[in-house]
Amino acid sequence: MLLGTWNLENLYQPGGPYGPEDDAAYGRKLAALAAVITELDPALLGVQEVGDPEALKDLAGMLGDDWHVALSEHADSRGIRVGFLSRAPLTVVADTVAFPAELRPVQADDSGLTVAGAGRGLLAVEVRDGPPGDGSSPDEPLRVAVCHLKSKLLSYPDGRFQPRDEGERARYGVYALYRRAAEATALRALADELLEGDGRARDVAVLGDLNDETQAATTQILLGPPGSEIGTPGYDRPDHGDATRLWDVAPLVPAGQRWSRVTSGRRELIDHILLSHRLVRRVTAAGTGLPGEGPPDLPSVGPDPAERRGAPGSDHAPVWVRIGG
Repeated sequence: MLLGTWNLENLYQPGGPYGPEDDAAYGRKLAALAAVITELDPALLGVQEVGDPEALKDLAGMLGDDWHVALSEHADSRGIRVGFLSRAPLTVVADTVAFPAELRPVQADDSGLTVAGAGRGLLAVEVRDGPPGDGSSPDEPLRVAVCHLKSKLLSYPDGRFQPRDEGERARYGVYALYRRAAEATALRALADELLEGDGRARDVAVLGDLNDETQAATTQILLGPPGSEIGTPGYDRPDHGDATRLWDVAPLVPAGQRWSRVTSGRRELIDHILLSHRLVRRVTAAGTGLPGEGPPDLPSVGPDPAERRGAPGSDHAPVWVRIGG
C-alpha cells in the first residue's frame, strides 16, 4: 500500500480570483495533477489547497477508476481546505478546527485580533481493508488525519505580501508562528484521539503540509514523547512512549530527494508523514516526487502566491511511504 500527501496548489475551477483564468488552463492543471497521481498510484492520498470541492471531483474523474473523495467543511479565507482521495471507501471520524480547551486564543495581527481555532480544518478518516458486509472479520482499520498548517509565507494588512519595515516583518512572523504552533497542538490532540493510547496496536497516520521542516519546534510538537526517532539508537528499543509516539518518516527519504518545495531557491521538506508504532515498523520505502524518478523537479516560488495563478501541476512534490503487510 502506498500512502501519500500532496499540496495541489490552488485547485480551483476557472473564473475566480485565485484559480485558472479559462477552461484551457484549468484542463492543463488537472491533466498535470492526474498524471502524477496515476503514476504514484496511492491507495490513499491526503491533499491540500482544494479551493473548489467540485474541482477535486473533476480531478478524481480523470483518474480512471472509482475513487472516493472526502473533504473538510472548514476552509480558510481563500476557500482552500484539506481532503482525501482514496481507492477504498472512507468514513470521516473528525473534522475540526478547535484548539484544545486549555489553549487560549493567539494573536494574529497588529490590531490585537485573536484566533481560537485552526485556519483550515483538520480532517480524519478511517479506512478498512475488508469490503463492508462481506461477513469477514476486518483487519485493524487505518486511521489518517490530514492537515495544512499556517504558512511561513507572510501576508500583511491591505493584501500586501511585503512588509513596510523589518519590525512589521518580525511581528507578523511571530503571529504566524503562534498560529502554526497552536494548530500543531490541535493536530496532536486529534492524533491522541486516533491513537487511543495504543499506538502499538493501531494503524494511525498524520500527514499533510506542516509548513515547517523536520526539526522545527512546531513539527516536533506532533511527535509526542521524545526519543526513539528513526536513525537513533533508541529506535529499536521498546519503551512506554511507543504507545503514544508518532514517527516522522523524513529520515527514510533518500537524502538526495529530501525536499518537497523550493522557496526562493532553498529546498525544504515541509510536507510530512508521521506514523504510529505499529505502522512505522511496516514501512518498506519512502520518498518525494515519483518513485524511481530521482529528485523532484520543482519551481522556486517567492512570497506572492498569486504569481503562479493557473500554473499547471503544483509547486509541491508528493511525499509518500510504501507499507507492507
